[in-house]
Amino acid sequence: MNATPQVTEIGARDTGLQAAFCDFIPQVFGRADFRRWCQWGEWTDDYRAYAVLEEGRVVANVAVMRMRLLVEGRELLAYQLGAVGCVPSHRGRGLSRVVMDAALEACGDAPLLLFANPRVRQFYPRFGFQPCKQTLFAAAHEALPEGPPVPGLDLGDAAVRAGLSALSSEGLPATERFGARGYSTAASWHVANGFARPLWRLGDDAWISAGVEGDTLYIDDVFARTPFDLRAWVPRLIDRPIRTVRLGFTPERWWPDAQEAGEDTEADLFVRGVSLSREPHGFPVLART
Repeated sequence: MNATPQVTEIGARDTGLQAAFCDFIPQVFGRADFRRWCQWGEWTDDYRAYAVLEEGRVVANVAVMRMRLLVEGRELLAYQLGAVGCVPSHRGRGLSRVVMDAALEACGDAPLLLFANPRVRQFYPRFGFQPCKQTLFAAAHEALPEGPPVPGLDLGDAAVRAGLSALSSEGLPATERFGARGYSTAASWHVANGFARPLWRLGDDAWISAGVEGDTLYIDDVFARTPFDLRAWVPRLIDRPIRTVRLGFTPERWWPDAQEAGEDTEADLFVRGVSLSREPHGFPVLART
């Protein structure tokens, strides 16, 4: 009988193993890449990977990010799983189960969430995860460009990354129905991969991730220390007329009259050990790993 493969934990200071992890990612996830994110120093103690290695190569992995999860205003210590996969040459050997078991053991009884690859939805219920519907939100809002455009922010600048970290950790969460605090390293991963919309500076204490497509302004996240009138900034965020605003989070704080715009069929959220609101909700897109 074959012995269970050894699982290696990769942490913030394991730079050699991080390189092996970075080599593994594009073999399984295509466009995704962790190299720039690692170069930025964004792999912190909140992020760990549980991997099976073979001759120095990562062949199977589950990564775990510690989260300050918000559910109906309560802050919970939770974990979000990501980078779950196995290289094609090693599939069918049970390695994904081995690394998943190791990651779950490390998380203990804490609440868990993950956003699945649609091709492996059947995998997670075997570990006690339940699918959870995510909702899209939109509002009719006609606006024209007016006033000086807001300045952009470059997360390639370490000072900007530090500012985002402070706003995310200390400021208002975009949503308290189902959201998080302190997830700047998750947000920076999206930026490092080119998956995020531009980041704009509204002021010292208010930054926003947003972009225009067609006649729609997409607002993916708001990082702010105090409330402000988001609508008033729309003319400075757009370069053409718009008719609709779409929000990448539950908008009870920033756009309370936004309406449900259907199910987010690309989210594929699974949760374990946490009971979510019966009200429609959408976990902030930049907090997803």
